Parts: sequence; C-alpha cells; structure tokens
Amino acid sequence: MKKSVLILCTGNSCRSQMAEGFLRSFGTSLDVCSAGTKPAESVHPLAVKVMLEEWIDISLYKPKSVDEFLHRHFDYVITVCDAAKESCPLFTGTVEQRLHIGFDDPAEASGTKEEVLAVFRRVRNEINLRFRQFYNDNLTNREVTL
Repeated sequence: MKKSVLILCTGNSCRSQMAEGFLRSFGTSLDVCSAGTKPAESVHPLAVKVMLEEWIDISLYKPKSVDEFLHRHFDYVITVCDAAKESCPLFTGTVEQRLHIGFDDPAEASGTKEEVLAVFRRVRNEINLRFRQFYNDNLTNREVTL
C-alpha cells in the first residue's frame, strides 16, 4: 500500500512544490501532495527552472489550499516553512506523523538575478538532501535477510 505524504507551507509556490517533485522522483510507491495556507497564483518560475536542472519538471504543478486535503488521511504531514521567520501551517486532518523540515523561503531572496538564482539552487539542494534522507529513513522497505 502506498504511503501518503502531504507537504505544507504558506504559499505552496516554491519549497513544498520542490519537495513534492523530489519525493515523486524517488519512486512510485508514494502518494505525494503539497498545499499551502495562502496558496499563490502559480508555482514560482525560478522553482520550475532550478528543478528542471535536476531533470524534474514541476511546471504543471499548481498551488493548492490545505483545505482541499482536510478530508484525507495522511501517513506523514511535513511542514517546510522556516520556523524562525514564519508561522508554520497546521494540518487539522487525520495524520499518523507530523514532521517539520524547515528551509529558507527562496522567494524572499534579493539581489541580482544570479544571486537570487543561487538562493533557489541552494534551497533546492537542501530540499533534495533532507527529503532523500526522510525517504530513506521512513519510506523505504529495509528488510534485512541473513
């Protein structure tokens, strides 16, 4: 049976979308969704750009409201907001485990185009690393045979 994962942030335009893209790329054994408490109009174009650099296309993903998922049961709900700067969304639906894996919001980056792009790439790389670790620690079937 597929494990279900909901990734939450505020706008559902960058971090949660990238995390959803990475988790989906790790295998087909997951039911992965992402949502936000105040969904943006669209996925941030730089999030799409930096994910394509990793051969993951999130260009057709759409920001969604967490309200769309309150009726569903999830094995994991993971917040990805930067807890020091943002108020993390709360999921009031049925969930087995709640986790927080926080990241800076690349949409808040400022500077030249290259400097902003560098922030998106850094956050993308951090998301890849942390969600790969989450996947390996929690979602892979690790039966050991002797």
